[in-house]
Amino acid sequence: MPRTIRTLTASEVETLVEWAAGEGWNPGIDDAAALRAADPEGFIGAFVGEMVAGISAVAYGAEFAFIGLYICRPDRRGAGHGKAVWDAGMARLGDRIVGLDGVAEQRANYQRKGFVPAYETVRFSGRPAGLTGGSDIRPVAAAATAEILAYDRQCFPSPREAFLREWLRPPRIALMSTGSTGLAGYGLVRRCREGCKVGPLFADDMDTALSLIAELAVRTAGEGLHIGVPATQIGFTAVLQAVGMVPGFTTTRMYRGGKPGNAPSKVFGITTLELG
Repeated sequence: MPRTIRTLTASEVETLVEWAAGEGWNPGIDDAAALRAADPEGFIGAFVGEMVAGISAVAYGAEFAFIGLYICRPDRRGAGHGKAVWDAGMARLGDRIVGLDGVAEQRANYQRKGFVPAYETVRFSGRPAGLTGGSDIRPVAAAATAEILAYDRQCFPSPREAFLREWLRPPRIALMSTGSTGLAGYGLVRRCREGCKVGPLFADDMDTALSLIAELAVRTAGEGLHIGVPATQIGFTAVLQAVGMVPGFTTTRMYRGGKPGNAPSKVFGITTLELG
């Protein structure tokens, strides 16, 4: 039977996220719909009667895109299905700047495809002990969405309103911190197959980021937390280790076609490995 390549339906995106869970990537319980909202045409599958490989090639507007969820079913590997969805995804993204988070064993492969390492992201896990939140932290309400969107634009390489409007919905827990000049940061936590993941965690400074993660920990009723932190945030990672968070696996953020112009100093926790 010949292989066909096409856009995934909503239920097929759910299947791809389940494959990610099977790979041990620990996606969120309700991730599929929110991920798909970022770019419904950006989820691509290879089919030989049934789906055998998939990828997310999400375009955030005309200038920036992100590759993730690149999976070939284990029993169908070695037949070129993964390469077929990769090629389809990259062709769709054209000449945009494209980002991805690559594991160590694939870094050289991505470099051969034109991707350049930008920084390492370290997964920290555990419960932060001894951190305290601030009185200026409160839940993100619908009325604050425009403010969140504007702040997010400073921290993420491209506008992503459709995604954020879904990502900020319950059951995810989103908190914001306000200062004398307005919004000083925001963070979100969501339940996953194992524990809860924090992401994004964007803030003006380390103290605000620490207050936000402390409050997010309080809202998760003792569940273990996971957060992907850029290794460039040296002070923040040192405090996380001091309060009991343990560093785990590392990925490399890589870009092809240039480097985006967001403010990395405000990124204390990435949003997701799947969508950047």
